[in-house]
Amino acid sequence: MKNCLAALILILSICSTKLYAQVIDTIPINTKDLNIKLKRSPLPSRQGPLNFEPVKIPPFIVNAKVNYWKTKTAIGINVNQAQFSNNWKGGGVNSVAVGGLLNWKAEYNKNNYSYVSEVILQYGKIKNKDQLQKKTNDRIFWDNKASFQLSKNWFFFGSVNFESQFDSGYRYFRDNNGEEQQVLISRFMSPGYLTESIGFEYKPNKYFSTRIGTGTARQTFVLDTAVYDNKQNVFGVDKGKHFRNELAFQVVSAFDKDIFTNTNLKARYAMFIPYEDIAVKRVDHRLDVALTAKINRFMNTSLTGVILYDMDTDKKVQASQTLALGFAFVFPR
Repeated sequence: MKNCLAALILILSICSTKLYAQVIDTIPINTKDLNIKLKRSPLPSRQGPLNFEPVKIPPFIVNAKVNYWKTKTAIGINVNQAQFSNNWKGGGVNSVAVGGLLNWKAEYNKNNYSYVSEVILQYGKIKNKDQLQKKTNDRIFWDNKASFQLSKNWFFFGSVNFESQFDSGYRYFRDNNGEEQQVLISRFMSPGYLTESIGFEYKPNKYFSTRIGTGTARQTFVLDTAVYDNKQNVFGVDKGKHFRNELAFQVVSAFDKDIFTNTNLKARYAMFIPYEDIAVKRVDHRLDVALTAKINRFMNTSLTGVILYDMDTDKKVQASQTLALGFAFVFPR
């Protein structure tokens, strides 16, 4: 028994020595540049089917409303004053001038339909020493246009606009005593114009458009007979009547763009051709131009001008021009 135990201990000692020598004698081999190919298993491999399960994602509701309206309001106030002492040798007249402008525009766009409404209100007055008060500006203009898009640049439109003035207008002259006198020549709704038009509009971009009103009607109102002043016809309305209706072909072009930094150019040209007077080639033209430069947040300077040719008011071209510096407020900012 002792011999067997001794033999077992000897065998375990020999095995332990071999294992230890095997660990110690192991030499690592660098296989970086060796072309070693692993033998492919001859047994076929098979992957199980991929199962996709739908995942329900709860909808996220945004509590917001789309506003298809866009509005803009501009208010301008201009003040001009001059004062001279009695012994001022350079000459001059004491004067005070005040002018105001309100421009409101609302625009609605949804799908192929659009609607634009614009209101322009202008009024100005000047008072020179030893002279009567005189207007420098006076206009009421309200334009409404609804259109439906036919193609990329063409629209079918219908429009209605109204135009008149706030205050009475006078013609001034001096009598034999050198005193300044005035004669009434216009008043609110004397004249007043209401124009309805349907046709096609060409609008290649946001700042330019041209309306071609193939079916246009214009009503001219003279509600105060005092403006006739011994005349038988004023503004195309015969004395004793207060209303005149005309059917015509009309073209209206509009341009509104910032041509420089803080400088805006706005122009509107209207051509009116009455169908009944095509033989005599009577064409009315009106061009309104306004160039406005922004000085800072609350101040700007503007140069405006009007060129008018209307045989019902005068057979010559009429023109007016105004240069103003004042305060301006635009909403929303």
